[in-house]
Amino acid sequence: MSQHADHPLRFALVNELHARPFPMIGVPSHATYLAIKEPKDAANRDRAADLAHLCTLLERHAAALPPQGVTHHTCQIGRHTLKWESHTEFVTCLAHAPGTAARPFDPVEAEVFPEAWVAAAPGKRVAAVSIRIDWLPDEPAEIEPLLDAWFVPESLACAWVLGGAAVVAGDFRIDPAGQMRFALFVRRGTEPGRVGRIVQRICEIETYRAMSMLGLGRARGLTTRLNALDPELSALVERMSGEADAPEATLQDLLRVSSELESLAVSHAFRFGATGAYEAIVADRIEVLREARFAARQKFSEFMRRRYEPAMRTVRSAEGRLDAMLERAARAGELLRTRVDVERSAQNQALLASMDRRSDLALRLQHTVEGLSVVAISYYGVSLATYLFTPLAEPLGLSKAALTAGLVPLVVVAVWLMVRRIRRGMH
Repeated sequence: MSQHADHPLRFALVNELHARPFPMIGVPSHATYLAIKEPKDAANRDRAADLAHLCTLLERHAAALPPQGVTHHTCQIGRHTLKWESHTEFVTCLAHAPGTAARPFDPVEAEVFPEAWVAAAPGKRVAAVSIRIDWLPDEPAEIEPLLDAWFVPESLACAWVLGGAAVVAGDFRIDPAGQMRFALFVRRGTEPGRVGRIVQRICEIETYRAMSMLGLGRARGLTTRLNALDPELSALVERMSGEADAPEATLQDLLRVSSELESLAVSHAFRFGATGAYEAIVADRIEVLREARFAARQKFSEFMRRRYEPAMRTVRSAEGRLDAMLERAARAGELLRTRVDVERSAQNQALLASMDRRSDLALRLQHTVEGLSVVAISYYGVSLATYLFTPLAEPLGLSKAALTAGLVPLVVVAVWLMVRRIRRGMH
């Protein structure tokens, strides 16, 4: 087949499916994981700065530097295999090496990411995980004393995963070294690729749990503001039924509240949308572990149901309340605008009726003026005609009074006809 028959992105999109393989991790070993996020507007961050920060770590170990613009990179730094990935809002680093420290969860293991290097990152740490990977004893119950010694029993979650291939344990607490501890006990004969998948799932569960719970802080702040706006919105709706209140003033107040609600919706939309997506990923990653109960301990799904899901319900409740208030404000605005339009229509009708009455009065006044003008013009016309015809009337023996009396009807009729003709010409 001709190469020109392929879409220009076909190979790049297929290669993306294989660009981020699971790590291959042997047993015993340890893994250290880090997730870094910009505090604000992380989705639009400078990704070149993330890559430059990675390069400073690689240069310490004389490792090969990645090409510019990559979103994932795997290499060797000393004894550790490093896997770096750039995501929509955060950057992750997973380093693993063979062997375990004599002291369980020794902070020395986390020094693969130097403290000064982490502090210089273009963002803040949102997740830090330390995973101890060891063989599962022939008698699985032998690990229970270790679990009680390493973790807080009250919050410990522990379960068989992947059909009994391993036991995963963690208490989702941050230890004095700033790490969240997980223990992975692997049944002998389990392939390194399968161990790597379990480690990857553990890291993803913690990362997406932390990222989704960023929405909880925003939800609490939003709830505080909605608690202040809700009574104000209710009061405005009640004012709409008052006869004395001017609807225009109420409409302006309602528009102000609606504008603030819209602003809150815009500023929280991305975080709430991301929270929902991250929550779904957490649930998916736990599901693919295929948990089974270990020694009456609570499973990870049970821990999340009790400790994590209430926080997500709080976020969804705040988001739903904001949407409901937006709808209430929109409906109230439509009703109020309708009321304002009706009142303005009534005012316009009253104004038109008033204008009609004024037009009738003006017409009557015009007719009156026209009648008076006929009289006035006739008066002056009669006077002029009398002066004109008096010399002619004297030989005929007509007195001035008789002449004037005779001229009045003629002049009045002539003036009236003239005024009528002029009025018809104007129309």
